[in-house]
Amino acid sequence: MKDMNGSYIPVKVKLLRPHSKMPDRKNPGDAGFDLYADDDFKICPNEVVLVKTGVAIELPFGCEAQVRCRSGLALNHGIFCVNGVGTIDAGYRGEIGVILSRVGLGKYQINRGDAIAQLVIHQIPNIRLIKAMELSDSARGANGYGSTGK
Repeated sequence: MKDMNGSYIPVKVKLLRPHSKMPDRKNPGDAGFDLYADDDFKICPNEVVLVKTGVAIELPFGCEAQVRCRSGLALNHGIFCVNGVGTIDAGYRGEIGVILSRVGLGKYQINRGDAIAQLVIHQIPNIRLIKAMELSDSARGANGYGSTGK
């Protein structure tokens, strides 16, 4: 990951077991690092499982990591991240887990070493929320929940 000056931002990765697999990018410029299952799992329809990755990370202050679904698993096998996008804060040092579920018929086998999710790391702007009595007008205003079409 590079900062705004084009320098790499180091992120420490600890492999928790001898067989744990280092997250990696398949192609230069990819946004996400693949995360791999650290054990074998069978996921039944409508079941929710926590799949361990055998990986812990040390994010720099001011960064966060997001665990995202793999589109191929979702489209081809009905496997998706239950919580949509999982957030890993900079202070968390525990094992990264991926909460998966299956829609569709039959069981799906996940084997140790299978890519199960993507890890995307972002720098977080320094934001402070300020209580306000009024907000400025905008073209959209308070319109939401389907107000722009289907």
